[in-house]
Amino acid sequence: MNQFQSVFRPGLFESQTILVTGAGSGIGRCTAHELASLGANLALVGRKIEKLETVKTEIARTCKVKVSIHSCDIREEERVKETVAAVLAEHGKINHLINNAGGQFPSPLNMISGKGWETVVRNNLTGGFYMAREVFNQYMMLHLGEVDMSITNIIADMWNGMPGMGHSGAARAGMLNFSETASNEWAPVRVNAVAPGFIASSGMDTYPEPMKQTIMQLDKTIPLQRLGLEDEVSSVLTFLCSPAAAFISGSCIRVDGAAPNARRIWQVGTGKPNPPFQSFHLGGIPEVIQRRDAARQVKS
Repeated sequence: MNQFQSVFRPGLFESQTILVTGAGSGIGRCTAHELASLGANLALVGRKIEKLETVKTEIARTCKVKVSIHSCDIREEERVKETVAAVLAEHGKINHLINNAGGQFPSPLNMISGKGWETVVRNNLTGGFYMAREVFNQYMMLHLGEVDMSITNIIADMWNGMPGMGHSGAARAGMLNFSETASNEWAPVRVNAVAPGFIASSGMDTYPEPMKQTIMQLDKTIPLQRLGLEDEVSSVLTFLCSPAAAFISGSCIRVDGAAPNARRIWQVGTGKPNPPFQSFHLGGIPEVIQRRDAARQVKS
């Protein structure tokens, strides 16, 4: 497989421009590849321009679409305004926004400093609001009803609390409520949220070793008995940008293998996971998951 194998039809987003934040790695990178494979022109936004350049080069190997890259810290309000203006100067329009950028660190609530709390909330709530507001104000509000437009905000599996990452859980819950409010105030622009659960993404390798030990056991807590793949989130994000989602707004789609539905009184799964959906030609397995699989193979 040498190109993205999307389930959606070729040319689905031809002549459209889609802005993806956090596009330099993980789910953002995977989604950028899928959208490009379907003909979308892309504005890739992230803090590290080198990562964005790599993704742009990867896309150019298989897709003939226009890709611009923009370095931006979404926590900085004026920088977000400038970035959206630069995207519009480059492309002339923004049909869809995928608000994927974010980040957090593991910590119990009582050990989170004020600075740490504010940083995570700005990463996962305030920055997403800035980006959505500017895309709406600078372009979408001026073209209401002309074409289908959407904003999709990435949140997380924060249902029933998020022990060990309470700052992120609070921010993600806020982003869900923001999405629900914006779907009303900004209609007919469609505003939705997608909540990934435990996804085998490159970000897992950035956590400290104690957290990695937890990650190695996560599949045992999920009814589907495995972690999700970046491709399985990307396909949902792509769907929400598509004409097939034209009557979906104010919703949240969970991509989590039913993890929040697991209960202590019921055995989780049978130990036989369902087959994953794999479509990303450059997809890989995080090192921490490779370590887990190797250790289990030795034990068996």
